[in-house]
Amino acid sequence: MAFQALTIAGSDSGGGAGIQADLKTFSALGVYGASVLTAVTAQNTRAVTGVEMISPAMIRAQMTAVFDDLAIGAVKIGMLGDPETITAVAEGLAGCAAPVVLDPVMVAKSGDALLSAEAVATLRDRMLPLAHVLTPNLPEAARLLDRPEATNEAAMLEQGRALLSAGPGAVLMKGGHGKGETCVDLLITADETLRLSAPRQHTANTHGTGCTLSAAIAAGLARGQTLPQAVQAAHAYLQRAIAAGDTLNIGRGHGPVHHFHAVWPHE
Repeated sequence: MAFQALTIAGSDSGGGAGIQADLKTFSALGVYGASVLTAVTAQNTRAVTGVEMISPAMIRAQMTAVFDDLAIGAVKIGMLGDPETITAVAEGLAGCAAPVVLDPVMVAKSGDALLSAEAVATLRDRMLPLAHVLTPNLPEAARLLDRPEATNEAAMLEQGRALLSAGPGAVLMKGGHGKGETCVDLLITADETLRLSAPRQHTANTHGTGCTLSAAIAAGLARGQTLPQAVQAAHAYLQRAIAAGDTLNIGRGHGPVHHFHAVWPHE
């Protein structure tokens, strides 16, 4: 039987983030991907020009259909948008034994908001306790905690521990929004902290990096890896995808990373 994972997220019509990025990532890493759409966005590499939410009833119906038939080994959650969607997804996860990777998507790479202000508290209260691992970037962590953004590793660690106390099994603090020539991520659990670092890549083609990383973690978990193994493999995969992104030449804004860098022919 094939490894199987589910993404619950919004659609990106430009193909670089959201459901599209998640399914590409699953496929690139040898995992069959199923999907539950929470929203449809009119989006490209430059802007989000429209958002239409899927009804909570339809979200529940999609989740029921998938869980009733597929052997889902991991769940990745991305854009949830509003309190009603968050509630529907939380209810749909009742009884789900698969590990949940929660990417608290709040803002698109273009700067457009993807989570309403009133939804932040609902996300914190309803979803964080369901997460096997929470994967916030620095602005998202700050917003969840209602604090200023972390500006160094000590502050990242402190904020990660604060989020851990809100209920997730682990927190991956992503340092891509930080300063300096080295990007540092911290995987924080109750027992230990794993530090991952990589040289900062100076490129505009970073659309979908957060979606891709969290989907890659879910793919690893679906394949039976431990969380540290899945995070390390996902981190390495994303760095290679970013490095290859310039070869795609997609769009005129923040282009996507190259999800299939390992399998597409190299010119």
